[in-house]
Parts: sequence; C-alpha cells; structure tokens
Amino acid sequence: MTSATDSPLPAVTRLIATDLDGTLLRDDKTLSDRTIAALTAADEAGIEVLFVTGRPARWMDVVTPHVQDHSLAICANGAAVADLRGGVLLRVHPLDRPVALTVVDALREAAPGVSFAVELSTGIHYEPAYPPFHMDPGATVAVAEKLLREETPGSGAPVLKILAHHPELAPDAFLALARDTAGDRASFTRSSPTALLEISGLGVSKAATLAACCAERGISADEVVAFGDMPNDVEMLGWAGASFAMGNAHPAAVAAASGVTLTNDEDGVAVVIERILATR
Repeated sequence: MTSATDSPLPAVTRLIATDLDGTLLRDDKTLSDRTIAALTAADEAGIEVLFVTGRPARWMDVVTPHVQDHSLAICANGAAVADLRGGVLLRVHPLDRPVALTVVDALREAAPGVSFAVELSTGIHYEPAYPPFHMDPGATVAVAEKLLREETPGSGAPVLKILAHHPELAPDAFLALARDTAGDRASFTRSSPTALLEISGLGVSKAATLAACCAERGISADEVVAFGDMPNDVEMLGWAGASFAMGNAHPAAVAAASGVTLTNDEDGVAVVIERILATR
C-alpha cells in the first residue's frame, strides 16, 4: 500500500469523490481551513468535487456553504442524489417496502435484540428501543412493521434505507451475520463504530450511484480520485481509478484503496488534492 505522497494519480483528474464523516470532516464534524482552501482550489481548477456520504440530504449543512460551481451530492450510501444548493432530491434508489419487511423479519430471528430505524426521503423514524435521533426531534416512534406499512401500495415516501442496531454484537460480526442472513435481498454495510448496519436496495451503493453520475458527465473511473474510511466506502474506493483510505480507516477500506493518506484530523484529503493540483 502506497502513501499519499507516492501513490499513482490519474493522468487527468476530472472528479474528486469524497466521503464526509471520518474522511473530509474532522472528528469535531467541521472542515479545516486547509480543507476548505483545497476544495475551493480544486473547483477553480475545473475539478468537480462530489460529496458521497451515508448521511441524509438534510444533514448536509456542514458542507453546503462550501459548495462551489458543483452542487450535487450522493447521499444515504447511494440511495439519493441531492442538489445541495436547491435543497431537493433529484433521484432516489429506494428499498422496496415488502423487501424491507422480509429483511426486518429475518434479522429479528437471526439477531434477537436488534432494533430498527426507517430512513424515508422525508425523514427518519425509529423503534422505541432504537437509540434516539436528537437531530430529528419530529420522528415517529413505532415498530418497524408499522413504520413500513402503507395505506395503499406506493402511497408512502420512498424508503432510502433501514438502520439496524444491536446492543451487544461486534460491528463486523453483525454485518457478516446480516449479509449471510439476507444479503440476497438487500445491500448491507456499515459506517458507524457501533453495531449499526445500513440496509439499502439490492445493488445500491456509493459506487453504483457515483458510476452513474460520472457516466452522465462523460467521466471515466480512471479520471476519478476517491476518499473514504469505512466499509460503506469499499466499493467506491475499488471503483475509482485512484483512491485513498484515511489514516484512521477501517481495514476493509485500506484493503480496497490504492493508497493511504493522513487521518481526517490531519487533513488527509487536502494533502492529496494539493498534490493533484501541483501536478497540473
């Protein structure tokens, strides 16, 4: 594995795809002055910066002030494409509610003690046993089966993902169990240090939606540099022509990336962007 200073870069970099938490953002959930300057310089050089995150669009205010000419973001692990400047979802790749119900049933049987939250395009709702979302005080609290129920088929808001939390299982063990249990029905990943799984429609990932967005722009994988730190970044790191796991990254992200940069608190993304710009 090569470092941020000697890992090969694309001959031409047209797009930078970066995760947020644990990657672009410092541990205090802010952007450093150095990172802000690097993002601005990349945009001025004609390189599109695309934020690719597990966060819902409504939690993107931390980076919205730093959007330059390019205002798109991939949210909810690829389940949504948002216009940050306009504050709207442009595209969604939902998890079908009947499929979501079968996954909930399967995980309840395989991992007793699991609790669920349902992330809709309109907001999140969760079960009484699920850790509460203080950023979403208006959430409905009810069992997942009720949260997923529709009065008539197709009448409810799209389900972007299901979150599954377990109070005792180790995070990676819980992910492996879930994939073995229902990996043929949905996509499972994780980005939290706790046993919190993120469940999307089958085939939905950061990489899949990023590839589609790049194809629309005539940008090839070889012209993309990606950054990430957790299992939900693995497919994206493997897809991009050049990719960097953060110095604080999960081993799976390190294995998928073509290089390793400094930690998120050491401006690891900015270090590579500066190198990209220096070679132009």
